[in-house]
Formats: sequence, structure tokens, C-alpha cells
Amino acid sequence: MSNFIQLHLLTAYPPANLNRDDLGRPKTAFMGGAKRLRVSSQSLKRTWRTSELFEEAVGQHKGQRTKKVGIQAAKCLQEKGVNENEARLWATEIAKVFGDVAKGELETSQLVHISPEEQAEVDALVEKLATEKRAPEKEDLNLLRHKPSAVDIALFGRMLAASPSFNVEAACQVAHAITVHAAEVEDDYFTAVDDLNTGDEHRGAAHVGEAGFGAGLFYSYICIDRRQLIENLNGEEALADRAIAALVEAAVKTSPKGKQNSFGSRAHASYVLAERGDQQPRSLAPAFLRPVAGQDQTLDAVMRLERQAKSFDDAYGAGADKRFILSADPDYQEPRLDGNVAVGSLTELTGFLATDQ
Repeated sequence: MSNFIQLHLLTAYPPANLNRDDLGRPKTAFMGGAKRLRVSSQSLKRTWRTSELFEEAVGQHKGQRTKKVGIQAAKCLQEKGVNENEARLWATEIAKVFGDVAKGELETSQLVHISPEEQAEVDALVEKLATEKRAPEKEDLNLLRHKPSAVDIALFGRMLAASPSFNVEAACQVAHAITVHAAEVEDDYFTAVDDLNTGDEHRGAAHVGEAGFGAGLFYSYICIDRRQLIENLNGEEALADRAIAALVEAAVKTSPKGKQNSFGSRAHASYVLAERGDQQPRSLAPAFLRPVAGQDQTLDAVMRLERQAKSFDDAYGAGADKRFILSADPDYQEPRLDGNVAVGSLTELTGFLATDQ
């Protein structure tokens, strides 16, 4: 069984503000002496795991990130007839299982990623306390699981400062996506008109504003440790394959939600290079240290990626046992890579990642 799955994506976005900084402008990074547009790994992971594609693919095997375990528990207890004071006290004890809780509060101080079975344990305990009309005891509060079946927890991990023995090591690493070329954040000056303003008194706009945006071709890198994923999922290989297929489809088809109504910046990946093997993973980002220029950026970027992969192969040995290429660029001809390289559709790509044949 191949250990590592590596994905290299090229995705083109028209004017957009996919992932904002503290000033509301697109995030950026300097690389190779040039400013690039950037989408953070946090933004990408949330986009994928909350997408309809991902949720439909993994079904009930999906967790939720929240601070509100105690708030939900208190509400349910009150709905079941427990008075407010007791409900808050009992719910606080439940919330403390998942994280620190400030005095007088019900929220945990940090977000916690909870699996479906852990939420089911909370719900069952709430029902039990309400029925027996008593506070939770120590043995009631064994609510956490070492290997939860939530695939998003298995992929992206979780950290519980209050209960570190229940931490989950992430099986998937995601790099910040950057444009393969130099890029600048531009300003969109816009106005809004009052439909009831006839212009008799004044002809000015009802609102004037500006918003940052940028456009470009982004390189994204994803690395999945398949053995770690299977271990996180308590040995369930079929579920691990479903998780990988769901993640890949979400990564190539879905876009961050930032300012979507203003820009309609939805995109599919133009090119995907998937690699499978036991070799030490490595990003192909060095291909873009020198910014891509010119009028044919997608094909130039593809050529750079494949040349960089081949150069790493020549220097260090084959970087993967097998490779698969998905290209949606109509002018793409054939791989410039040596060895076992297949070309096909998304369906064939997910099949390639699910088997060692």
C-alpha cells in the first residue's frame, strides 16, 4: 500500500476576494521577489470540509467545530424540564470535558472538533440527567473518543488542550495556495443607487465604497498520509478511501466563499498532478520561484510543474511510484514526465488514489 498521496493543483480565478486579511483585502505573500495572491490553508480546509460535495460523500462521518457544546446542552436540559440554574451548572460540567470554560460562561475558550459519536454521547447524557434529575458524576463524563469516526477530524486532526490524550494527528497537510505569477491587489470602487430617488433633489449615489480584489492562477499542494488516515479511522480502509475521494473532489471543484456574491469566483482546477508512493513528500512550489509571465500562463505553469518534478526525480530518485494527470486545459498535449503516468478524468483519478494496482 502506498503511504503518501500528493496533489498539485493549478486553479485559475477571475477577479475575486477569496480570503481576506484583517483589512478586508485579499491575502498576499512575497515569493521569488514578487508579491503573490494567497489563500490560506485554513480557508481551503474549511471550504472543502463544509462543502455539499464533501458532506454528501462522507455522510454521517463528519464532525463539527464549535464552542457551544455547553450552550446546546443547557438548552436541551431546560427543554426537558430542568430549571435554568441546574441546567447551566450541569452543562458547564459537560463543556469542561471539551475545553476550559470561564466562570459564569458555557462556551469553551477554544473551538473543539467533535465527532458524531461524541455528540451522541453528550445527547444521551443530557437525556439521562434530565430523566434522573441529577448532576453529572465523574463516570458520566467519559464522552471523548481516541479514534473518532469523523473523517474531517482524521484528515485535519484536532487539538484538545484540556484533554491532550484525545488529540488526533492530522493525516492531511495543506499548503497555502499562491499565484504562480506576480499579482497585485486592486481596488474596486463601487456605488449603490436608491431606486426611489427620482433625481429631482439630488443625483448622488446612496452609497459609495471600495473593496480589494485580485485575479490569478493559483498553485495548491496537498499531502495525505494514507496510513495515518487509516490508523485515525481505526483501521477502516474503505472509509479512508471515501474520505480521500471526497477531499479530492472538493479540492478540485469548490472555491472559498469569500465575496462570492460580489465576484461569482467559482472555479474548477485546470490541472491536477497526483502522485502515489512511499517516497518522502515534497512540494513543487520551487517551480514558481521565478514568476510565470506571458499570455499562456496555464500551459507555462504546467510545463514548469512537470519539469520541476522531473528535475527532483533526476536529483533524488523517483518522487513517486505512480502518477496521474487530470487536465481541463484544451491545449494540454501529454505529460513531460518519465515513468508510470496515466491521464484521465476525475472519476479515474479517484479510482487511482483508492487502489495500489
